[in-house]
Amino acid sequence: MKENRTKTVARYGLLVALAMIMSYLEAQLPVFFAIPGMKLGLTNVVVLVALYGMGYGSAAVINLVRIVLVSMLFGNGMSLAYSLAGGILSGAVMMLLKRTNAFSMVAVSIAGGIAHNIGQILVAMLVLQTAALGWYLLVLWVSGLVSGAIIGVIGGELCRRLQKILI
Repeated sequence: MKENRTKTVARYGLLVALAMIMSYLEAQLPVFFAIPGMKLGLTNVVVLVALYGMGYGSAAVINLVRIVLVSMLFGNGMSLAYSLAGGILSGAVMMLLKRTNAFSMVAVSIAGGIAHNIGQILVAMLVLQTAALGWYLLVLWVSGLVSGAIIGVIGGELCRRLQKILI
């Protein structure tokens, strides 16, 4: 029993560390297409792998711990608010869609990418006290669709290759 708990903690630590590294690396990349807020969402690969390989609870914990730690190390209170809104909404949407068994991992990832953008725009609208930012969702939906598809393909391949390790 203790060995299983130790392995679980080690998996959590490994995935959180990997997500933090990916978040840091992504922050070093130039903004794509000169569109503010547009990112690949590399850390969602880790959330997808946890969701499909370890389950809903594990994915939620890894996502939340990653968000808090990355914000503490590389961000501030505002980045925490934006990250929490996007990350929690994205995680919840991905978990709900996966639970239906009606969507592929790529579709789940795309929905998660779009939901992440929606969460962040909603926080920006609250902080700046303007609904005018709503138009920006159109731009970010396209980026969420494209990056979500890329992340979904990568996540699917990783899950296939790591299946024996994660289960």
